Amino acid sequence: MHLATQNEQYLSELPQHAGSFKDTRIVEFIFLLAEQWNLDQSTRYQAVELLERFMIKQVEQMWETCRGEGRSWSSVRDQIVKTFVLRLVSCVQLASKLSLHYCRVTSDTALKFLQSLKYSYSKQELLESELAILNTLHFHINVPTPLAYLELLLEVLGHNGCLLPVKPLHQLCVQLLDFCYLTRETIYDTLLKITIENSTPSKLQIAKFLTVKEDFMLLAVGIISSGVFILSPGRWEQAVEHLNCITGITPQSILEFSYAVLSRILGSSTTP
Repeated sequence: MHLATQNEQYLSELPQHAGSFKDTRIVEFIFLLAEQWNLDQSTRYQAVELLERFMIKQVEQMWETCRGEGRSWSSVRDQIVKTFVLRLVSCVQLASKLSLHYCRVTSDTALKFLQSLKYSYSKQELLESELAILNTLHFHINVPTPLAYLELLLEVLGHNGCLLPVKPLHQLCVQLLDFCYLTRETIYDTLLKITIENSTPSKLQIAKFLTVKEDFMLLAVGIISSGVFILSPGRWEQAVEHLNCITGITPQSILEFSYAVLSRILGSSTTP
């Protein structure tokens, strides 16, 4: 209930440009960096969410400052681009410090990585970058991630007596979640076209669809449904029924999301 409330609150206050910094290249960069530093799954998703929320706020603040001072946006944009990799690394660092199970990323490790990319930042600049993120987000950095929703729903399914292969299903669902983040635009584009029953959505329909793209509960439900369909197709209807009872998300919405995921895996863009 707590996660559901948080999800609803986030969706009700959704920034206009939510999702702008979940581009495949950015997500892949964070995932690979987290893998290089042996960070766990939750840390890399935390880093993605931190970067997304920070960058949107930073761009909004800098845009307001730019307008107030009469400066050209291009100079501000160049400044944002120039420090982007530093901010990304700082978000991974901060996310690693929230994890209780894995080693945190030290300043030496972060600087060594930045130097390998020909950046010459100092420890002081690295610290200032972390503080900039903390201040911009008002120190609210322990944000929910889609992985938290996914794992909690799997626990509830097990508690409710939904007989599923727990360990292999969890492993598959985590892989599917990674896949969805790395092919995010294609999957949600397919889902939008299914929802509106039209292959050419209008700008208004795309704008209204933003809350669907940022709905972690829907994402987690869709991932679990897809995982069950792959591993235990005979239990899929039962799993969808349980997920509907737990979350209130309709079987039709679950079906449509599962189709979008599975059709992307199979390389098909045909709507049902």
